[in-house]
Amino acid sequence: MKKIDVTQTAGRTALGNFAPAFAHLNDDVLFGEVWNRNDLLSLHDRSMLTVTALVSMGITDSSLKYHLATAKQNGVTKTEIAELLTHIAFYVGWPKAWGAFNLAKEVWNGDTEATPMSREAYQQTLMFPIGEPNVAYAKYFKGQSYLAAVSDRQVVIHNVTFEPGCRNNWHIHHATKGGGQLLLCVGGEGWYQEWGKPARRLLPGDVVNIPAEVKHWHGAAADSWFSHLAIGVAGENTSNEWLEPVSEEDYKRLDAPNESGK
Repeated sequence: MKKIDVTQTAGRTALGNFAPAFAHLNDDVLFGEVWNRNDLLSLHDRSMLTVTALVSMGITDSSLKYHLATAKQNGVTKTEIAELLTHIAFYVGWPKAWGAFNLAKEVWNGDTEATPMSREAYQQTLMFPIGEPNVAYAKYFKGQSYLAAVSDRQVVIHNVTFEPGCRNNWHIHHATKGGGQLLLCVGGEGWYQEWGKPARRLLPGDVVNIPAEVKHWHGAAADSWFSHLAIGVAGENTSNEWLEPVSEEDYKRLDAPNESGK
């Protein structure tokens, strides 16, 4: 599990002058050391445990709301938080769960609903590294993408990661024989579309076989990170032709019912 650095300044901001020792323990020890031990427990799991502890003590004020928002940022889903609160209600008390649910609804259904998972939290959901910004091909992408080499021998494999809303342009893998590309989806939620066909929603475990000479694009859903392993299929006289971007209008229609493609 990749180690992620967590930083916190709330203690010094609120109590730095009044209680500097407490501020130090809050910012440097609790968050700077304990929360940073995420090679032992992920940020996702630490958030679930913290919410459980706070609700069990009957804390349903801004402190709990902060940790609920942090849990969402750390990848805890609406389904997971609802199941967590339902489960612990039988052990910590029904009224406490009701109070926590009211705050959870504000976090997951309120203004922060569109806030995507942080890069650090998303990395913890992957077994492959996100890598570095995909600078070399940035002009062929709408939004930020990342590239990490998984294998550079025998079969060349790269993990391509798209930030929420990021996608590549329409393009074609040319070849006179063989060729094309294979995508193995490993994280998040994305889209794949061939010219003239409906877009296909992609989830971890999905496989996309892209023949040579087929115009297509792929990328992340608007509200989710997305990663796939990209494997070039061997062929003769292979090349890539990058074409026009996917229009905003077409991309925004992807979540509409009966999406029919271009």
